Amino acid sequence: GKRKEKKIKKKREQKTKKKKKKKKQTHSSRSSSRSSKQQAAMAETAVVVAPEESKEVEEAEQECNAQFKPLVQLHEVKVVTNEENEETIFKMRSKLFRYDEDNKEWKERGLGDVRLMQDRSSKRIRVLMRREQTLKICANHYVSPKYTLEANCGSDRSWVWDCVDYSQEPATHECFAIRFGNPENAQKFKTAFEEAQKSNKELEEKGKTEEKKEEAKEETKEGEKKEEEVKKEEKKEEKAQ
Repeated sequence: GKRKEKKIKKKREQKTKKKKKKKKQTHSSRSSSRSSKQQAAMAETAVVVAPEESKEVEEAEQECNAQFKPLVQLHEVKVVTNEENEETIFKMRSKLFRYDEDNKEWKERGLGDVRLMQDRSSKRIRVLMRREQTLKICANHYVSPKYTLEANCGSDRSWVWDCVDYSQEPATHECFAIRFGNPENAQKFKTAFEEAQKSNKELEEKGKTEEKKEEAKEETKEGEKKEEEVKKEEKKEEKAQ
């Protein structure tokens, strides 16, 4: 009985081994058939370009010099900025704020380069600042000698001043605060601003003296006219006598 059981086990083991071999063979044959099919498909889809054809393609690409004319021709338009007769004597990147009296808070006015512009003919200096992206004017006022720069809340890189601003129409009375990247730049702006005030003050004084001279000339002309009229009247009286 034991011998029979051993024989039956051997037969079962042999059968299982044969089944495993068959499975491996079928799997390998399937994979090989798949790879062969893929290679055949790649061979069918692949396009072989002869060297002569590639040269022809390159020559055609080089010879293709098509020119497309625009449907609408745009002409250059000169934009008048009212800065054509001015010279930039100071320029510094900064951020400008204005004080909103209604809400009692500071609001950002713009970020960009604050400039001091001097007119070439009159030599008058003004503050001009435009926003970086839109180039819209956010500050435009004459550097009056009456304005005073004050430190903003003890900051060493910010200044505050009151002025009459002409960036919008009509002109408005504004309280500006300007902030720079470091104290050195803030100090440079202050010195340039104060120098502009001195220059404008000298121009104002010259203008006043010239006005006085013109007034004196007009007064002398009026006096001479009166004297001539008096002389004419005297001559008429003498003739009447």
